[in-house]
Amino acid sequence: MSMSYDQYMREMIQPMRDELTTLGIKELRTPEEVAATLPTAAGTALVVVNSVCGCAAGQCRPGVAQALQHAVLPDQLFTVFAGQDKEATAKAREYFAPYAPSSPSIALMKDGELVHFIERHQIEDRSAAEIAADLTSAFDRFCK
Repeated sequence: MSMSYDQYMREMIQPMRDELTTLGIKELRTPEEVAATLPTAAGTALVVVNSVCGCAAGQCRPGVAQALQHAVLPDQLFTVFAGQDKEATAKAREYFAPYAPSSPSIALMKDGELVHFIERHQIEDRSAAEIAADLTSAFDRFCK
């Protein structure tokens, strides 16, 4: 019995999901989960828009992992997966205005309001260490 395209994609994508969830980042897979979580998240919340692209693997996910070693951290950690959980990602992006949709990207929210945002173009040309430094600076500013 051959594997369906959807099964193949799920298996191919799972390690990319695991790279964030093993850090304690909670996946929001449906627009309902996003709507029930992001606008009412008390304190600070990191939201990683994960993606399949090379810059997500090469810089974004490793940069997030490095940033989460910092002494000051957001209260809550979430992720949506662009191109996979499309409706959840579209719903999350509603909270990132005025920024255009981009993936990967990283949002820091405080009491449901966007306070810091890293767009794809700020990820793809930077190292994981530079992204981590950007995030930890934002953590120091907004998460104390």
